[in-house]
Amino acid sequence: MNLFFLPIDHPLVNLNYSYAKNRDTALSVYKSMEKMINKSIILMGLVLMTSLMACAQKQDKEVANKTTSKMGWNKLTKEEEDVIVRKGTEYPGTGKLLNNTAKGTYTCKRCNASLYRSESKFESECGWPSFDDEIKGAVLRIPDADGSRTEIVCANCKAHLGHVFFGEGFTAKSTRNCVNSISMNFVPDK
Repeated sequence: MNLFFLPIDHPLVNLNYSYAKNRDTALSVYKSMEKMINKSIILMGLVLMTSLMACAQKQDKEVANKTTSKMGWNKLTKEEEDVIVRKGTEYPGTGKLLNNTAKGTYTCKRCNASLYRSESKFESECGWPSFDDEIKGAVLRIPDADGSRTEIVCANCKAHLGHVFFGEGFTAKSTRNCVNSISMNFVPDK
């Protein structure tokens, strides 16, 4: 297959003669270049196919009750939007989940994704529900712009939850996820 689409006698191809002593050497150079281009095209095709196949891999199944699209998110009140969307903070000591001691799962108010288990909740007397561990992969940590604190958000819908603090010694894990009650729902164990 001739990828140059030019006959060997074409003037542009004949430029190779300046590097060759005779027509046979020029033809050999021409054939070598053609083989190199063929191999390059095959290699690029393989790379493209591999990358397309990697993109087509099936993702892990989502938790059944978690809503992944904005259209399916729960409708929020103005107060909930102030905290969840505009990254506000509810007044300390006012959250309905602050003193909850029932066994169950704390979920995101906006998308229903599971965030924390009741076993990781502890009393820190800070005015907001505190957890020393989140459900694996459920919460993202994002440094605040000023660098002094670390924000926590729902990994699924990016709803603002609160902030995480380290090294305070409240628990063996020495981690305190300080979460706004208004950012969560509670689903009791059955």
